Order: sequence, then structure tokens, then C-alpha cells
Amino acid sequence: MIDSTRSSLVGGLDLDIEFDAPIGALTWFGIGGHAPMLVRPRSEDALATLLSRCHQTEVPVRILGGGANLLVDDSGIEGLVIKLDHDCFTSRKYNREGEVDRALVAAGSDLFQLVNETARHGLDGVSQLAGVPGTLGGAIRMNAGGNFGDTGQVIESISMLDMTGRRLELNRDELTFDYRQSSVPNGIVCSAILQLEPTDPVKVRNKVREIFAKKKASQPMADNSAGCAFRNPVIDGQRVSAGQLIDEAGLKELNVGGATVSPRHANFISTTPQATARDVMKLMTMVQTRVHEHCGASLQPEVVIWSDDPEAPRP
Repeated sequence: MIDSTRSSLVGGLDLDIEFDAPIGALTWFGIGGHAPMLVRPRSEDALATLLSRCHQTEVPVRILGGGANLLVDDSGIEGLVIKLDHDCFTSRKYNREGEVDRALVAAGSDLFQLVNETARHGLDGVSQLAGVPGTLGGAIRMNAGGNFGDTGQVIESISMLDMTGRRLELNRDELTFDYRQSSVPNGIVCSAILQLEPTDPVKVRNKVREIFAKKKASQPMADNSAGCAFRNPVIDGQRVSAGQLIDEAGLKELNVGGATVSPRHANFISTTPQATARDVMKLMTMVQTRVHEHCGASLQPEVVIWSDDPEAPRP
């Protein structure tokens, strides 16, 4: 990205900029390449103007949340990456109306902090996200969750910017949430109103601890990993555990370079510091092939892959 283009994009805006930014290092995998620019807006107005300028100049834009389910190709990516981690994008405000509590939560809020803070306040509604990594914005877009529930069930409304910088306000009845997906339009979620239930703080804290303990017992939470590598497929009308299918195909501990199918949970891929993003891509492709050969199931990636290289392996 030439200097004149950079100036036309970010000139005069209230934001922080890092050039040739190591995006891959900011993901939970901790591997992968760089982006020409990493931008951290300090206000929603700055973000809106930045999106408008990128749209007008056809500069590609990507949004980096917590990096929890993201893999960045070793060769890096083109365009501009936005990260929402200034105070205006991480704030949380609570308001009680009768028997209902509502929280206005900015999209850059860390899920771990949100779950624990609401539990301390004696508010239930997001306890099902205990142990789910990432930020609220990413969780809304992919309807993050698991066996205990998902994000969509607590959303009352969202505020967002589309990719032209136009503001949108969407109520719950304008949105649909399904398994690992939502109808949230293309753009950047800025905040959401969550509907929470007042309850005994001890009760909700115990619930969070129980969910977290169950995940810790079965998942490699201490490893460099991006959570579940594949979505649970539907077979004969029923959703089946991808981890179980990978395990039944005998693929635990299968490895490519520094990437390994976790021996603890087969739907997790763990990496060493020596791993490359291509190791992970190749391993995911290998797992897909062998599971299909074993039982006929087609596994779809849950990990989001950023790559501009047409020759990169595509799980």
C-alpha cells in the first residue's frame, strides 16, 4: 500500500496505526503473516469515516476481534485490518428496568471478562459462553456457543456499521441466529444490548465454574489453538460431533509440521512455535479427506482463514 493511499485513508482521523503489522501473532494460533496496516480507531465516528474511505478507494478491509478462531496465511494479506480495542469499543453499561436487566456492551468486549463481570453482578444470560474465547462482536456474527447455549439467545439488538460506514440498528426480530451463523449483514458490529436475568450471584458464579470446568476437562485450553477446527456436520437430519468423527477415523495426534490434531479433543488443532499457517491448512485438508473416506461426512471449517494466495491449501 503506497504512502499516498495510506494518507488518503487515515489522514486526520483519531486512530492508532501500525504498519507492516504482525497480524498472525495476534491470533490464538500465534502464527501467520503480516498486514500492510493495522488500525485501532479511537471513536465510532473515526471508524465510520475510515470504512467510507476504504469503500470509495476499494481498499480491502478485515476486522480482527480476539483472534480466537482465526488463521492468517504465512504470506500475509493485503489491505487494512481494523481492531476495536480502545475504551469506546470495550465498555459495558448495565441498566435495570423492572424485573429485567439490560447491558449495553461494546463489540470489542472480551467474552471472558463479560461472563465473569455479569456473574459478579448476579446477572445470568451469558454464562453459557463460559470458556468461549474472543470478543462479543465476533461471537454475535458467528453465534458462538456450545452445548450450553449460544450468543444469539441473549441479543436484544445490535448497533453496527456497514462496509460503507453507514450506521445500522437492528432489533432481535430482524435477526436470525442458527448453528455457528447469523443473519448479521456484512459490516462491523459496534455494540449490542443484551437482555439479562437477575439472579443469585452465587448461583450464577457456580454455573459459570461448572461450565468452565467441564470444558477444561475435555479441551486443550492451555494449547495454542483456535477452538474447534470444524463445524459439527448434519448427518441423516441430526447434528453429529465433528470431534467424534475425527476420533473414529483414528486421526488423534495426526500432524503436519508443527500442527497436531489434539490427543485430548480431536476437533482441536494445536500448534508449536515452529508451526506455520500452511501446516494447519494442510492438516485440516488431510482431516477432511480422511473423515470423508472413513464415513462419508464432509467437514466444514469453523476456523476462519485469511489468505489472498490462490495457491494456498483451502480446507
